[in-house]
Amino acid sequence: MKSSDAKRISAGGKTPVFALPLGIWVLGLGSLFMDMSSELIHSLLPLFMASGLGVSVATIGLVEGVAEATAAVTKVFSGTLSDWLGKRKLLLVLGYGLAALTKPVFPLASSVAWVFGARFVDRLGKGIRGAPRDALLADITPASLRGAAYGLRQALDSVGAFAGPLLAIAGMVWFANDFRAAMWLAVPPAFIAVALLVRYVREPEPTAGATAREPLALRDARQLPRRFWGVVVLGAVFTLARFSEAFLVLRAQDVGFQLMLVPVVMVVMNVFYALCAYPAGSAADRYRPRTLLLLGLVVLIASDLVLAAASGPVPMLTGAALWGIHMALTQGLLAKLVADTAPVRLRGTAFGIFHLVSGGALLAASAIAGVLWSVLGAPATFVAGAAFAGIAAAGLLAYRAAPPAA
Repeated sequence: MKSSDAKRISAGGKTPVFALPLGIWVLGLGSLFMDMSSELIHSLLPLFMASGLGVSVATIGLVEGVAEATAAVTKVFSGTLSDWLGKRKLLLVLGYGLAALTKPVFPLASSVAWVFGARFVDRLGKGIRGAPRDALLADITPASLRGAAYGLRQALDSVGAFAGPLLAIAGMVWFANDFRAAMWLAVPPAFIAVALLVRYVREPEPTAGATAREPLALRDARQLPRRFWGVVVLGAVFTLARFSEAFLVLRAQDVGFQLMLVPVVMVVMNVFYALCAYPAGSAADRYRPRTLLLLGLVVLIASDLVLAAASGPVPMLTGAALWGIHMALTQGLLAKLVADTAPVRLRGTAFGIFHLVSGGALLAASAIAGVLWSVLGAPATFVAGAAFAGIAAAGLLAYRAAPPAA
């Protein structure tokens, strides 16, 4: 990073995007291609399960929750292993490789068991790569640029996340609503992501005089400071207030979207996520976290209420856009807070624990949302989400936050 850039950042100016290390761009592009693949599948899978395989909404919520919880649990072990090895690329590539191998299974699936198995392995791959990737990002980024770095990775990830549903729409139109044919389009981007990371990701150079690392165990988590555990609780509360995006897809169909156009809702959500993620991440380097988190909760409440009342495309897409803005305001910031509060030696473990707890919260939130949808209907699901987000906002207002670290 140039000294002029460092001075401007320390003076409170905006982070220049090209001051970020090349490795951040490579990690972001890897996320872009893998998310293009995953979100193509994700935007079609709930409808494929519901209409093609005859699965109930409650079961879809359970499948999604278990899949995401699997990723969260795996992140603890992969994060700790990456700390012990002192190397993160091997686990990163292994995780992306597993996810790529699952992509052909979805169009070949003949039952919910096949879908469940593929989602399980896909999320297992996500779990293996998640904590090492987030820790590697912190390893190669100056502390003063971490918010911007996480924001850029989230922005590139979200470009893939809206490109995937666009590709899904094109596939559904081209193949005349044939889910299986459209899902085959997810295979090439996944393998491009793996090739990109194998070729261009570099581990940081070891520091001069570095000694061999002592073996790590999960009990070492007791060495993590109280500030880190506060971030973990905060992340869990935010996740409980926001269930799986699969319910956005189902809500789009519920309000009357044509089958081939349902993925538009994910496109809109991720366009706003991508547009706002980097500015929000850069802002996280300069403003108090509580301000941005409260703003994120307010936006989530507005999104839930709009989605609960939606009766047509315009309010549905408005709610999806607000959902994307909420994600942009909160996800990169929470990752930055983990990196800022965890010791370098335990950084992978810290990200693993954070994702484990958040994944458990997502499992609970998605299961509850599925039951509410089945028993009380779609509006009740989103009203409940708004209520929990309101409780979280009230708790955050009552909490006397410590000033951000220098």
